[in-house]
Amino acid sequence: MPADVSLPIPPAFDQLREHPEAAPEEVPGLLERLSEVPDPRDPRGVRHALVLVLALAACAVLAGATSLLAVGEWIADAPPHVLERVGGRVDPLFPRRVLPAETTVRRLLARIDGDALDLAVGRWLADRRIPTTGRPRGLAVDGKVLRGAARAGGRKIHLLAALDHTTGLVLAQLDVGVKTNEITCFQPLLETVADLAGVVITSDALHTQREHADYLLDREAHYIVIVKGNQKKLRKQLKSLPWMEIPLQGRTKNAGHGRSEIRRIKVATVNNLLFPGARQAVQIKRRRTDRKTGRTTVKTIYAVTSPTADQATPAQLATLIRDHWQVEALHHVRDTTFAEDASQLRTGNAPRAMATWRNLAIGALRLSGATNIAAALRHNARNADRPLALLGLS
Repeated sequence: MPADVSLPIPPAFDQLREHPEAAPEEVPGLLERLSEVPDPRDPRGVRHALVLVLALAACAVLAGATSLLAVGEWIADAPPHVLERVGGRVDPLFPRRVLPAETTVRRLLARIDGDALDLAVGRWLADRRIPTTGRPRGLAVDGKVLRGAARAGGRKIHLLAALDHTTGLVLAQLDVGVKTNEITCFQPLLETVADLAGVVITSDALHTQREHADYLLDREAHYIVIVKGNQKKLRKQLKSLPWMEIPLQGRTKNAGHGRSEIRRIKVATVNNLLFPGARQAVQIKRRRTDRKTGRTTVKTIYAVTSPTADQATPAQLATLIRDHWQVEALHHVRDTTFAEDASQLRTGNAPRAMATWRNLAIGALRLSGATNIAAALRHNARNADRPLALLGLS
């Protein structure tokens, strides 16, 4: 059922930051977004509304549940007022009998429309994205395989996602499917993002495709693509540019994960590259030293981008390329904190739905300012009201 617009909205989710012209009650809440997901069940005999079950599952994952069994246990222990706040009714004589059982949650998530659920969650997070000023906005596209989950025949579930560089929010997610690959899912994924005008899309070399560039330019978006062996002629063009004559335009030094790294960047304005809309060529020399072994490796990376020199400086391009790997940080959190790769959940769309709840939980915590996701989940587990507050349901 729709969210009660009279409920206060937490400051971390103040929609006026993203929609200055909108009143708070005009921005859809989580229950309203979840009500957009079609119910796959036969309406005859349904005891628990779809939105109720989905909202309780979302709260359970935000409290640290890593499996459907844990989700069911959290729901069973939830106090009656939690049920009321997500739109349920409470029988004062038998309060526990009106809670959905773990088997109900399991069957429902197995049959849920994964695309519709991802769209609803992505839109809720996008509404709450805090806009940045003074720098290009980046959106990283990358895929992840759920290693423990599999479909019939043993094929792994492969999800493609679009993540906002600055906030770390997953704004879109799509199941790559059995009979296709990431390349064919690139455009359908970004079709679910409402406005790409001025956004810089970053991706790995797999998505260095001319069709992708044409699509992004048609939507008034920009791109930065890494050029490797799958674009041999383009890479040859880039390597033949007079890089020795181009001055160094940036140098950064970082340390972490047992290694130190120095990156040097050069950028050249171009007009005749074999790639649609390419306006700048980028060369990055990465010098990486393993602190334990002392071994040093040097690698040269080439990229092309559509923003002109006036639209993106060398320093901004270097930041966008480096920030693309924020998506790897998301994958690390899902694997280590939520034990995603260890999960062997394999029933229908349930593995994808749980991945969507993890994206929602991580996004809600990041919007609230949390920097340690594991600690924040433990904090939420101690009080059932805390997940409600983070999702704007209290």
